[in-house]
Amino acid sequence: MTDPGSPQALVDALPDGVVVADAAGQVVIVSALAGRMLGADPATSVGAQLADVLALQDTEGRDWCAANQPYGGLTNRTGIPEQSWLLPNGTEVLTTARITRDLRGGPVTQVAVVIRSGRGRAHLDRERSDLVATVAHELRSPLTGVKGFVQAMLNRWDKLTDEQKKLMLTTVHTDSDRLSRLIAELLDVARIDTGRLSLHSRPCDADQLVGRVVESVQAGTARPIRYDVEDDLPSIGADPDKFTQVVTNLVENAVRHGAGTVSVTLEALREGAEQSGIRLVVEDEGDGIPDELRRRVFTKFWTSGVRGGSGLGMYLVNGLTRAHGGSIVLGDADSGGARVVVEWPAARIG
Repeated sequence: MTDPGSPQALVDALPDGVVVADAAGQVVIVSALAGRMLGADPATSVGAQLADVLALQDTEGRDWCAANQPYGGLTNRTGIPEQSWLLPNGTEVLTTARITRDLRGGPVTQVAVVIRSGRGRAHLDRERSDLVATVAHELRSPLTGVKGFVQAMLNRWDKLTDEQKKLMLTTVHTDSDRLSRLIAELLDVARIDTGRLSLHSRPCDADQLVGRVVESVQAGTARPIRYDVEDDLPSIGADPDKFTQVVTNLVENAVRHGAGTVSVTLEALREGAEQSGIRLVVEDEGDGIPDELRRRVFTKFWTSGVRGGSGLGMYLVNGLTRAHGGSIVLGDADSGGARVVVEWPAARIG
């Protein structure tokens, strides 16, 4: 049995494969995972040359050691960045290496190579492909409308009535707004992901902002939207554009994916709450969101139902709400539909 504190046990416990060689290029340790990946016995590999144990090749048939020359090159080199290589069975792995020198500019005394599965990068590549496909799909629809109506006006301008021209221009304007909004959402997603979201927070009248959103969404749908607001609400601390974006996404989602009447309620947080502020509740009378799907609602590109969408709305709602110090919870409405509760902090005084 291997001593739990031995070097072999320690490298075996790591999530990635590890191969370490000494100053002469002889392997001094191979983790169990690296042995399985390379098809090598960790015990018998000790003392062999690194080039013989590290059976990795690129798409051109070069081996890792020949391509990277870990014991040669510049004397100030301390490592080899992440690279993609193929195992003997053709599976892709990612490697990085640490080059150690006892003296600055002196000879290499140790080379440690880390091997990890390429599945993580493959997953990231799929996510990027999903992003490209989603964005292309969302951009294509309004762009097709804009191009079609503009082409029709160019070809038939003298034959179109003023009413027809107005209708076409209105449609082009609406589709242009949709494009602008999608681009803004994509930029906000990138800023949230990188921690670079810029907020211009100030005291805001939540009733005024929510009322405008309800009025705007109601103008574009036949679905009834009921808005109930409590008197004497505190001012909230918010970037008004971001707060409007949150409310718009919630109300439009309820209209798009729910059924029956959409209820929007705005009230003050009660005594005993962790902070003063407002509670925004958006409910519909549809089928609701199953418990097993609620964790996925706030992830990027999650969509449900036949109406689709960019899949960015709820991710942004969650990110923007939390960036302001608020919280969001999904639940069930009394009618059986979805219930989304947003708690937003009041503006700071002084």
